Amino acid sequence: MSPGQVFVPATANSVGATVEAARWQDYLSLLKPRVMSLVIFTAFTGMVCAGGNMHPLLAAVAILCIAVGAGGSAALNMAYDGDIDALMRRTRRRAVPSGRVQPADALALGVALSLFSVGIMGLAINVLAAGLLAFTILFYAVVYTLWLKRRTPQNIVIGGLAGALPPVVGWAAASGHAPLNAWLLVAIIFMWTPPHFWALSLYTKGDYAEAGVPMMPVVKGVASTRRQILAYSLLLAVVGVAPAFTGLGGPIYLAVSSLFGLGFAALAVRLCFSRAGEPAPPLPAGRKEGLYDVRLAARPARDLFAFSLLYLFVLFATLLVERIPIVQGLVARA
Repeated sequence: MSPGQVFVPATANSVGATVEAARWQDYLSLLKPRVMSLVIFTAFTGMVCAGGNMHPLLAAVAILCIAVGAGGSAALNMAYDGDIDALMRRTRRRAVPSGRVQPADALALGVALSLFSVGIMGLAINVLAAGLLAFTILFYAVVYTLWLKRRTPQNIVIGGLAGALPPVVGWAAASGHAPLNAWLLVAIIFMWTPPHFWALSLYTKGDYAEAGVPMMPVVKGVASTRRQILAYSLLLAVVGVAPAFTGLGGPIYLAVSSLFGLGFAALAVRLCFSRAGEPAPPLPAGRKEGLYDVRLAARPARDLFAFSLLYLFVLFATLLVERIPIVQGLVARA
């Protein structure tokens, strides 16, 4: 099966085995809960950094809308990507390619959740936040999933905007405005996305090649990908420190972002001069490679991917910590 063909989920007749009936956990998995948790965290950070005195109940409603919107867009993505998910080892057991959930059901769930989240955000919070949330959902589901993902190796670069927008949605929900500092949070995630996903794709490029997805290592080669990861990582280290000079971050943020930016850059340099993504020697006779096994040559890519998750969490967590009154008092007396 190649990308673009009509996807028919596995059935008992087609594979000679009984397909498991859908459980509520299968529908929950369509929402990509792990991705949703990152969306909630970055949106909450934007909300807190906006300041103001947002009522806790309204803040909870706003976070719920952002979470539901993220889940809705993920379900739309799952509904369309069942064909290529079925060809990749790390995704073939998802609910749609395995046949436990029909694409039409995933589509219906995604549309319903998306409309609900945007509607409640507009009615309960404000129109700006609702508009930004709607744009985020449409950008991920239409621009990235339907257009970019299968057509260009720049899919992650351009499509990364969707994953970068939650902080400005949270900021707009709390204040009704989207100032420069809100977009600076967006810029950090936007610059973080290519090295994060390309590092992963270096040691899973076989999956992407099999599915016909034009990820950077498949189209431009692994050496070019490693160089581009380094370039984006160096830019990220600079952008990551910028909030300390715009009033968004304080001295603690400056120290933390500088230290972790240097760590990110160092791992990117190590990756650039490694052999990550290049063909590995065959395994010894009788040994099978596990789904998440990483060969020795690919470990620099795995290490950067893992550190990138820590990097983003620590930077945004530091912005939150600096807004704790006790911490603000200690900084003021220092």
